[in-house]
Amino acid sequence: MSGRLTGKQKAAAIIISLGAEDAAKIYKYLKEDEIEQLTYEISRLQHLSPQTMEETLKDFYELCLTQKVITEGGLEYARNVLEKAFGSQTAASLLERVTKTLRSKSFDFVRKADYKNLLAIIQNEHPQTIALILSYARADQASTVIAELPKEKRIDVVERIAKMDRTSPEVVKYVERELEKKFLSIASVDFTEIGGINYVADIMNNMDRSNEKYIFDELSKTDAKLSDEIRMRMFIFEDIVTLDPMSIQRFLREVDSKDLVLSIKGSNKEVADILFNNMSTKMAETIRSELEYTHNVRLRDVEEAQQRIVSVIRRLEEEGELVIAKGGKDDIIV
Repeated sequence: MSGRLTGKQKAAAIIISLGAEDAAKIYKYLKEDEIEQLTYEISRLQHLSPQTMEETLKDFYELCLTQKVITEGGLEYARNVLEKAFGSQTAASLLERVTKTLRSKSFDFVRKADYKNLLAIIQNEHPQTIALILSYARADQASTVIAELPKEKRIDVVERIAKMDRTSPEVVKYVERELEKKFLSIASVDFTEIGGINYVADIMNNMDRSNEKYIFDELSKTDAKLSDEIRMRMFIFEDIVTLDPMSIQRFLREVDSKDLVLSIKGSNKEVADILFNNMSTKMAETIRSELEYTHNVRLRDVEEAQQRIVSVIRRLEEEGELVIAKGGKDDIIV
């Protein structure tokens, strides 16, 4: 009996009934894993009674007919046709099976989409439309999108999803088609991470010290937390004290001695001591001697010298010659 066959065995039986030539045409539309599974079932399927084969073909025909009338004429039209052809009980069973299949195939591109793209596209739609789309999305996608909707919209969408029972296939198809157009319009562009704290930190690292100080002073007044977050992501001259001895010794071999003299002249004692402690005896003596004869230095010259040293440090970090620890998990050295 056909009822004893699994879905895969029924598919294998249909392929066998087509004959090798027509079966080969079907194979062209299948994915590799589907071909592998189907071939495996065909190889295992040996003897089927004429009655079992007939019932399997009949079952397949009814499903094909049901799907055709649903997609072409809508749910009510399909129900009327099927009830006249097979009776109300069989029609109801067929409709339930086919609508489940259609549901699993609908909005497939949504289930594969990044939630940010999905949110950007649907957030301004009517709550009912959002509810319909999210009812086809993965649970993790839907929860993330709902969490980022405006508060007043969140409850509305959740209520509509909860109360959603059946939606006309033609409506589903229309929404799916329109949504897919929007996805296709951004497919070649996609959403790229732009701006953000890391980018601001990079900007500040390349800015002159006077402007850097001004920006941080002003930003601290309006958003102290954001100011601290940016500082944590960037490297400034005073952060030399956080470098390990090998890193300090590495950049000291690269910097100009004049920049070093000016930088130390305008730095605090902690930074100066760290630098001297990591210099060779000869280099330390030379720098100390030059410092004694360096007077009346403009603040701007000191800041520019310090910025040049920071640039050397950042270049060496990019080249993997030293490590700047910024407090994130990825910067932990073991």
